[in-house]
Amino acid sequence: MTEVSTIGLDLAKNVFQAHGASSAGAVIFRRKLRRDQVLAFFAAQPSCLVAMEACPGAHYWGREIGKLGHTVRLSTPAYVKPFVKRQKNDMSDAEAICEAAQRPTMRFVAVKSEAKQASAVIFRTRDILVGQRTQLINAIRGHLSEYGLIAPQGPFHIGRLIAQIEDPTSSVPEAARSCLALLAEGLRHLQNQIAALDTEISARAKADDATRRLMSVPGIGPLIATAIEALAPPAETSRSGRDFAAWVGLTPVQRSTGGKERLGRTSRMGERTLRRLLTIAASAVVRWAKRKGVPKGSWLGRMLERKPPMLVIVALANKNARRVWALLTRGRKLSGSGRARLSGTGARPLAA
Repeated sequence: MTEVSTIGLDLAKNVFQAHGASSAGAVIFRRKLRRDQVLAFFAAQPSCLVAMEACPGAHYWGREIGKLGHTVRLSTPAYVKPFVKRQKNDMSDAEAICEAAQRPTMRFVAVKSEAKQASAVIFRTRDILVGQRTQLINAIRGHLSEYGLIAPQGPFHIGRLIAQIEDPTSSVPEAARSCLALLAEGLRHLQNQIAALDTEISARAKADDATRRLMSVPGIGPLIATAIEALAPPAETSRSGRDFAAWVGLTPVQRSTGGKERLGRTSRMGERTLRRLLTIAASAVVRWAKRKGVPKGSWLGRMLERKPPMLVIVALANKNARRVWALLTRGRKLSGSGRARLSGTGARPLAA
């Protein structure tokens, strides 16, 4: 009997689909599994390659199946889709996953450890709280604008409106004041929670050697350094800094053909949280450089002279991503002269 070489597993909440194939691609079995049958099924299989799509729960199953002696590979769903034949169902999805994993040039997602996934929770939580804070700020602004009360843009000026809510002599109607006070109290609670998370993130950054190295890059502070350490894949999975920048989504989309190079907008692929944070960091450096000036002939100075500010920000974010990869792979800090060459200034503003 031909031995199974690759098993494609289509993940689900309760009912999973497994597709086994030989090294030549011949179908060995197709099997539907309930959630409580999955680990027992793979424990009975000989050691082989188990492929899954990178989706919620994939890292958990990758760790558990890997403990049984199998080699686990996670594929990006976009890379699996071309292998689906005509009708889409669990059986054809499992077969497509299996076929994609057998391609010699296929790229895979590294299985994350439980500790690394736990470290990423703090950033997901913070993003949710920041979004809720923005909702409350917008609600307060919208309601008070109905009574002719406004404040400048930005969360730092919302205190003016809260003072109007709490002032019994203001023009806010008493019937609305009690409800608006609830929004103001909820906003204070969210701000305290976000501040507590920021304190924990700063403590983590100071305790880890890798994050301290990352903070030597201009514009990268404790939040971004800790996020890179928690959310980025192992640096060795990228062959170069450009590959890492492409994974983050800071390189242009190519639509080249016929020997003509056509570059479009940034691809925006990969981890969007890291891409957003690196862009914010670059934006802080560019704002600082425009306000304080840059040394004549520096890279940042030349870019600001001939390119739009947003293009310079993205280019600097790309440059920072490459520096991050170099720091993670080589294990050295960026020297003071290196920081100056990168930013074009002697100062290093911290980005949130």
